[in-house]
Amino acid sequence: MTEHSSDYYQRLVDESALEEFLTREIGPAETFDVARHEQGHSNETLFVTWGDRELVVRRPPPGQTAETAHDVLREYRVIDALQDTAVPVPPTVTACDDQTVIGSDFYVMARVEGTVIRDDEPARFGNDDARAAVGTELVDTLAAIHGVDTESVGLSDLGRARGYAKRQVTRWGKQLAWAFERTAESRTVPELERVGSWLQDECPDDHPETLVHGDYKLDNVMFGPGDDPDLAAVFDWEMATLGDPRADLGWLLSYWRDAKDPEPEIPDLAMEFIEAPGYPTRKDLVDRWEAQTGLTFEHERFYRTLAVYKLAALGEMFYRRYLEGNADDPFYPLMENRVPALADRAIRIIEGDEPL
Repeated sequence: MTEHSSDYYQRLVDESALEEFLTREIGPAETFDVARHEQGHSNETLFVTWGDRELVVRRPPPGQTAETAHDVLREYRVIDALQDTAVPVPPTVTACDDQTVIGSDFYVMARVEGTVIRDDEPARFGNDDARAAVGTELVDTLAAIHGVDTESVGLSDLGRARGYAKRQVTRWGKQLAWAFERTAESRTVPELERVGSWLQDECPDDHPETLVHGDYKLDNVMFGPGDDPDLAAVFDWEMATLGDPRADLGWLLSYWRDAKDPEPEIPDLAMEFIEAPGYPTRKDLVDRWEAQTGLTFEHERFYRTLAVYKLAALGEMFYRRYLEGNADDPFYPLMENRVPALADRAIRIIEGDEPL
């Protein structure tokens, strides 16, 4: 078994309790090892070797979190429901709502083999055809999510689709307020109040209603190990619900880079290799999504501004957790300056200075 000494890791998982749980749920194993996945900045991911099986455990971060954030059992429910659909997801194993086991709810799924494209372009995808296919696979899978028959897979009660956009504005405003309770002691970001007010005024009264992922972007999917891009799994479903598919598209676009773009507000999250020839532009992604879904990306400034507002809220929540000592992620303290930069980007979109 791997040796772990950090206090944060000890708060993350009681290995003996997890071993007892897995033995009870899926049977004994001669080999047991746990390693923390260092990528990602929200729910925690643990890689577990259990005999000849490679598993993944997902749990919330330790410490206080904002209401409704980090709902891993919701994530499990959605992944489990999508097993036999056109949406690729990891095979589910089991879930646990007994917080005495490792200190929180958690679930277990099988580990999928492949590549999550995050920091660099895989060498095997370094050509125009593969780059174009990465974008096509990404958008076509998003369209598949938006085309799920939620009634047939048992997700028709996952949320209230009507009014989703307006609730998003309200919800993320509340998340910001929660974060500001602590972060305002360090510095304030008054520009986000202006952005929130604009979103409330410009929120569409009506929108399509589908299953939405809530955090759909390039590094939340995995491509298989082959030379041709084949999207093998979609991860991070904790914010999935019934809602407005245009919000998912706006979120994807907030991360996508065009060659004409200015320097990124958060370099740590920017995939600048996407600016290379062969990758589709944001406009190309929109056109493909519209063709695949039969929907139109109306009110695009609203949805793109909402996405950046949500990014700022997430960053501010990360900053609060850092200030309270509830995270050891070196990314979190950087939010002191990067959240204000995101606020400035949102205003640029609002004012038409950052067109699609």
